[in-house]
Amino acid sequence: MVTDAIRYWEPRRLIYNAALAAIVIGYFIAGLPQSRSTLSLNSILLLFLLAVLANVCYCGAYIADVFAQFSGFRAFWLRWRWLLLTLGIAFASVITRFFALGFFGSY
Repeated sequence: MVTDAIRYWEPRRLIYNAALAAIVIGYFIAGLPQSRSTLSLNSILLLFLLAVLANVCYCGAYIADVFAQFSGFRAFWLRWRWLLLTLGIAFASVITRFFALGFFGSY
């Protein structure tokens, strides 16, 4: 069951990271030329730290997935776990949007 969770979640981590990166890049581009002035070594390191923390939070899906697979709801869960992915990406996107607004300012 753990192997099944890894096979499901790890390829989808690329989608998760792409969605969050698109938000940050979009707000950076929308804020040009002012957003360029916010780039420094410290801000880039902070963005890296936030990306790592976002991926740590993504690992929380493993807890829910493995727990559900060990339950009597395994067959139901395997059909509907994409919903956890969708909700997780949506939630992380909202948080990322607020951080991007803080970094690059509202426009």
